[in-house]
Amino acid sequence: MNTPDYYFSSTTTLDKTDHPLESQPKSIAKTVIVMPAYNAAKTLEYTFKSIPMDYIDEVILVDDGSMDETVAVAKNLGIVTIRHPHNAGYGANQKSCYTFALSREAEIIIMLHPDGQYNPKIIPEMIRPIQEHKSDVVLGSRFLVPGGPIKGGMPFYKYISNRFLTTIENFVLNQNLSEYHTGYRAYHRRVLETIPYIRNSNDFVFDQQFLFQSVSFGFRIQEIPVGTKYFSDASSINFSRSVHYGISTLILSMLYLRHRLGWKSKLFVR
Repeated sequence: MNTPDYYFSSTTTLDKTDHPLESQPKSIAKTVIVMPAYNAAKTLEYTFKSIPMDYIDEVILVDDGSMDETVAVAKNLGIVTIRHPHNAGYGANQKSCYTFALSREAEIIIMLHPDGQYNPKIIPEMIRPIQEHKSDVVLGSRFLVPGGPIKGGMPFYKYISNRFLTTIENFVLNQNLSEYHTGYRAYHRRVLETIPYIRNSNDFVFDQQFLFQSVSFGFRIQEIPVGTKYFSDASSINFSRSVHYGISTLILSMLYLRHRLGWKSKLFVR
């Protein structure tokens, strides 16, 4: 397996000995990583062993009907593992992740993809704004790293679509985020208890619905820079699925505008 190299801005620290939070004790709040997994056997061990476990109480993996040895690898690593009997979709996987994490009394929940694309070593920085009650949602943004997405190997068509959709979403939501399409996120428990995420799509647009809901319900969102690396074993949706995802995001934007104008949507009410 090829392990990824990550790209960071000059403000991002990699070495554990230099980490600004290294001297701080683990938060009293139970902190849980959830991993939505599908055919991640080749990358799971590397990703898991890169997690700074001094800051984490538990790791949960939900396998979405993988056809490889993901479940066996997870169990061998001692990860709490749930398996869907069939492939239900990326959104459905997250629903299982969050519902189970809440049942385990998690206070801070980090979603980390097990494909090694996002660097786990910045998890202390991801959770710090939530621990300090400065944020409810923290996003790891590839676009806060100068040249990060392209330097990390993001396909050009995905870069362009990301920029286009992010511009539209910022306008619709009256926000100023650098990107909405990261799969690296941290949430406070109250976000998951408030947002009706079970009503969301079982597909990839789940992530966008969740952020629209976070804004709609008034939660504070913060971003931190994250290095990423696209490589052969990293998961990625193909061009046709990307087009469907983009169209779904535009439809969601229109649905949110209609909701603000009085045509209420069940996505944005409890």
